[in-house]
Amino acid sequence: MIKITLPDNSVKEFEGAVTALDVAKSISEGLARNTISAIVNDQQVETTTPITTDSTVQLLTWNDDLGKKAFWHSSAHLLAQAILEFYPNAKLTIGPAIESGFYYDVDFGDESLSEKDFEKIEKKILENAKKGSTFSLYPVSKEDALKTYADNPYKVELISNLNDGEITFVTHDNFTDLCRGGHIPNTGIVKAVKILNAAGAYWRGNEKNPQLTRVYGISFPKQKDLTEYLERLEEAKRRDHRKLGKELGIFAFSEKVGAGLPLWLPKGTALRRKLENFLSDAQKKGGYEFVMSPHIGAKELYVTSGHWDKYGEDSFQPIKTPNEGEEFLLKPMNCPHHCEIYKTSQWSYRDLPKRYAEFGTVYRYEQSGELHGLTRVRGFTQDDAHLFCTPDQLSEEFEKVIDLTLYVFKSLGFEDFVTQVSLRDPENKQKYIGSDENWEKAESAIINAAQKKGLKTVVEYGEAAFYGPKLDFMVKDALGRKWQLGTIQVDYNLPERFDLHYIGNDNEKHRPVMIHRAPFGSMERFIAILLENTAGDFPLWLSPDQFIILPISEKYVDYSKKVSQFLENHDISGQIDDRNEKTGKKIRDAELNKIPFMLVVGENEENEGTISVRRRGEGDLGVMKLEDFVAFFKKEAAI
Repeated sequence: MIKITLPDNSVKEFEGAVTALDVAKSISEGLARNTISAIVNDQQVETTTPITTDSTVQLLTWNDDLGKKAFWHSSAHLLAQAILEFYPNAKLTIGPAIESGFYYDVDFGDESLSEKDFEKIEKKILENAKKGSTFSLYPVSKEDALKTYADNPYKVELISNLNDGEITFVTHDNFTDLCRGGHIPNTGIVKAVKILNAAGAYWRGNEKNPQLTRVYGISFPKQKDLTEYLERLEEAKRRDHRKLGKELGIFAFSEKVGAGLPLWLPKGTALRRKLENFLSDAQKKGGYEFVMSPHIGAKELYVTSGHWDKYGEDSFQPIKTPNEGEEFLLKPMNCPHHCEIYKTSQWSYRDLPKRYAEFGTVYRYEQSGELHGLTRVRGFTQDDAHLFCTPDQLSEEFEKVIDLTLYVFKSLGFEDFVTQVSLRDPENKQKYIGSDENWEKAESAIINAAQKKGLKTVVEYGEAAFYGPKLDFMVKDALGRKWQLGTIQVDYNLPERFDLHYIGNDNEKHRPVMIHRAPFGSMERFIAILLENTAGDFPLWLSPDQFIILPISEKYVDYSKKVSQFLENHDISGQIDDRNEKTGKKIRDAELNKIPFMLVVGENEENEGTISVRRRGEGDLGVMKLEDFVAFFKKEAAI
């Protein structure tokens, strides 16, 4: 008898070999119809893969993320099949599922793919899908696999890095591809498809390699799902932070300054400062001390921290000085600097924890093809802090940082998120520094703190930083997309590498534990997501311009200035629109610029010391004394 344990810990017994589809049928015919993939003993497999020993089984439908992964990965095979029918000389490389849809990287040789070709490829995919062909996975020897792809250097390179016994092909209809598996039962499940884009991509992400064409697509089991997705895509374009950033005067880029290096315009700078002040106030209450560190550091600093060995070859290269052998690096991380700040004094256990905070700008080289607005840049500012504490203080300090991050998210309307426990890859420990003992202690601290706070968590192996595990806050925006914003990390390793210590109550030296944390993550990415999440309608307290004064003629500009100064003195920020335009046009422009309050002033307002107040989206709120408006505003803007 084979025992199958399901996610609810119930056990089903079967005589002889069984498949995930058999398990689904034993529960209900409806579940069997909807099951498109399965997890067997933590490995994603086809529903027809034989199960010959006692196993844990999770049945996957379209409603599961991993079900979608199998669906989209299978659709990538359909895309590749269609491409070869139109471009028989094209060379296929890889075609994975991604968070929304799939792509396939293709070398088209002397031919090219353009947007006008998308429709014919979509039609061919659906034509082939209707055949209902089964996906059949089977093993192939390394020798035979290399013979099959003798004229495809990309597949040969992939196969060369595999061993006999771990190479499989998958076939559907008349198409075969090198693949590890994880497919839907048959192509007939794919009912709707859209080719979204084609862009350049270097083979294996290395700009020294040939450039390929990456063809992006998405597919669904119902046409209705595709229609709804395309509507969300249009909404995403409307909310694109690059578009909004330009329209609202938040940020800009300049080719002369350099790709991936944003320029913050006055309104964007005001927005950033309000965010910084908001977090600074919260940090002061939390016992943080503020520090500043330079934008560069001696190369040896990052050799000690491990950043040079880990990222040096793929980052900005050393800055050489006139002194032979003297080299500096653009700062890729703030933590090594903060370690050196800690070392400037001798600390007792009574002095800990030390909490150093800095809005520190760091620089990391990203390939030009990976740059994207503010979400992927080469220079960005982290709301960084590093806490140095005793082992006994670790749990309490970690929980306080969780509380701070939750406060930030709640204040800014980010309520739909999960926390990702990012751990080491147990199969590839050489990617990380430090002892197993320290890693186990750090991982346990994060898992325990998350459980104690009742956070909804998912565990991801291989996503840890090279020096320690993380608790990453994965936020869903208004369009349902996931972003990693806040992060908290436990680190036993950098204190060892920098030889940090404190004097314990036994009068001996002890090693502190280090917590890295950044509730925003990076100011650039956070503001990008905030722009898209709010469509530029920021919370009132955060708006760069909270009011605009609209004098009905130039005679009332002087009074407008007095009103503006009064409001600025009460920390309410705004501007005056003294253009020679009709008041109606000024109001429409203010609405488009998403300014919360429009304050119209004329003869009556000047004589009575009042303002006529309009609120964006609500209209006329009536006439108010300046003091009354301030009180009303403060109440509305309270966090």
